[in-house]
Amino acid sequence: MRSGPSNRVVFLDWLRGLAAVIMIQGHVFDAFTRPESRNGGLFIYSQFFGGEAAAIFLLLTGITFALGMNLREELPPWRRVTSALRRARYLFLLAVIFRVQNWIFDYPRSRAMDLLKVDILNLMGVAAALLALLALANGIQRVRWSLVAGIGIAVASPLISLLPTSEVPAPLRNYFVPNYDSFSVFPWGAFLAFGIAVGSMIPLVRRTEWNRVMQWSALCGFGFVLGGQYFSNLPFSVYPTSEFWLNSPGLVFCKLGVAMLLGSGAYLWTEFLAAGWSFVRQLGTTSLVVYWAHIELTYGRWFADYRQKLSPEITFGVVLGMVALMIGVSLAYRRIPWHLIPQTIGWHRTVPANVYTLPAHHAADAEARGTARRRG
Repeated sequence: MRSGPSNRVVFLDWLRGLAAVIMIQGHVFDAFTRPESRNGGLFIYSQFFGGEAAAIFLLLTGITFALGMNLREELPPWRRVTSALRRARYLFLLAVIFRVQNWIFDYPRSRAMDLLKVDILNLMGVAAALLALLALANGIQRVRWSLVAGIGIAVASPLISLLPTSEVPAPLRNYFVPNYDSFSVFPWGAFLAFGIAVGSMIPLVRRTEWNRVMQWSALCGFGFVLGGQYFSNLPFSVYPTSEFWLNSPGLVFCKLGVAMLLGSGAYLWTEFLAAGWSFVRQLGTTSLVVYWAHIELTYGRWFADYRQKLSPEITFGVVLGMVALMIGVSLAYRRIPWHLIPQTIGWHRTVPANVYTLPAHHAADAEARGTARRRG
């Protein structure tokens, strides 16, 4: 498995960048395509594939979350949990800052309720806090318990929809009860739990075993897609009622399968085919900045005069322009020495570690492989 600077896992960066491209095109088409063109094939396929981006981001966030747990396995149990909770708090604070910034920039059109919208960053923080207890387990035990948690969230989602929650305040209800306007823990939190399982597994796999692991990942991905579709189309169900696009476990496993297939493809591309700089990986290394900037440009006031007024063909051109602009934003962001700013202003704090890295034995294997290539 190839590693880049700071031993970051290259194929995971590439997968995150691919998710960013999928996300950008989905949001741009949603924001600018005119109503009469929304039944056309281009728009439908855009939104169909655009829905996969959130699942990939949540899966990768879970992987990152688990890699942090791996680094703290030698700590006492309570410190492992509190460290995981601090990471969850960091994600939730990002969500609050993001929402406040959007509200300020859109004022006076913004509403007070916009501050309470449950977006994907909110979900990441809340789901990570709920799953922080997984830090108590180590190694294969955490892999197993994370899988149990992910399956449990997915399977319970239709049942959560049946609970009498009408008396629960909407801002709180939207965090847990499936709905089309928010990223709720049920079922979206399942992807973060599955990501924790993958991240916990990484230290258990030797460098020479990764090719076989990714082959099995692709096979399982096909199985999840076909199985999720098959069971969702059965004429009977164990649930009194469920909606495929809202709370169905079948949809969760279809999206998980697609993410595993794309992950296997990203590994194949970065390990054996790609060479040199990649704009996809560039976007992946700054995905939060890309998410933040493109949301403001797409849904903010900047281009509000063109909202839902463009043809699909022109909107496709806007997608290309937005991707190019986000590549520029990413490159500019990477040139700023952000780590020196706290020191410059005299603010001494503990910065969350970059845990999105290879374990030690993977780093050594990657370095040895790089040396062998240079000698060849």
